[in-house]
Amino acid sequence: MNNEMNKNQIDTILSLNGVKKYFGALHAVEDVSFNVERGKIVALIGPNGAGKTTLINLITGYYNVTAGSIIFNNKNITNFADYRVCQLGIGRTFQKIKLFKKISVLDNVLIGMYLHTNSGPISCMLNTKNNRKEEHAAIEQAIELLSYMGIEQFWESPAEELSYGDQRRLEIARALATKPKLLLLDEPVAGMNPIEKMQMISLIRDIQSKGTTVLLIEHDMKMVMRLAEKVIVVDHGEKIAEGTPENIQNNQQVIEAYLGRDEARNVFA
Repeated sequence: MNNEMNKNQIDTILSLNGVKKYFGALHAVEDVSFNVERGKIVALIGPNGAGKTTLINLITGYYNVTAGSIIFNNKNITNFADYRVCQLGIGRTFQKIKLFKKISVLDNVLIGMYLHTNSGPISCMLNTKNNRKEEHAAIEQAIELLSYMGIEQFWESPAEELSYGDQRRLEIARALATKPKLLLLDEPVAGMNPIEKMQMISLIRDIQSKGTTVLLIEHDMKMVMRLAEKVIVVDHGEKIAEGTPENIQNNQQVIEAYLGRDEARNVFA
């Protein structure tokens, strides 16, 4: 029995237990529970307004939980501040890209690294040897991340000059700069053409292969079916289904949540 409990603790990186979020009379999230297994790609799907981004905001500390608990790496992080959640190993991107558009591509990535630097304000002001060494190492790592994303040639350019797809890649690079154990991606292929989508699928798989667990929100069901190992479905703030992509695409309740009974057969076509 103890061995089984230890195994479950090791295999689960994130657990939501009866999580609720109320905005006054609005019940945005109602009693949602699910686990994300370490090393997996898990998709969180649902119609517009289902509560998906609210759940991401609760996990990452942007919103406080009304009730329930959030466990990350066997640590209760319920209502931790967002910067603390990030320090513990949860990185994220946003549904609407949030970059520092006026500063350079390189500096955007460096900002993600500062949570893990050791130099204090005095060292920075005095520009000590240790501070210079740490800064040099951070720049090298940032360039490596930009190269990994295929956008290192733009390192000096303001972020606003990048194409939409490259801005998405930069946002992921910044999230990876925080050294996440769990990466939350909010609609990573929104607005992308088919070629860019295929490139993003390959990138997410490669991120997973390097040991990072991925939880993604996505409306592109073809992408979800190709990429996710488990799918969690929410509607009107409640979890209505959870399972493999094959199980989910044949789940009548899920299909009706998206399109209604008449168009059920075409929802995942």
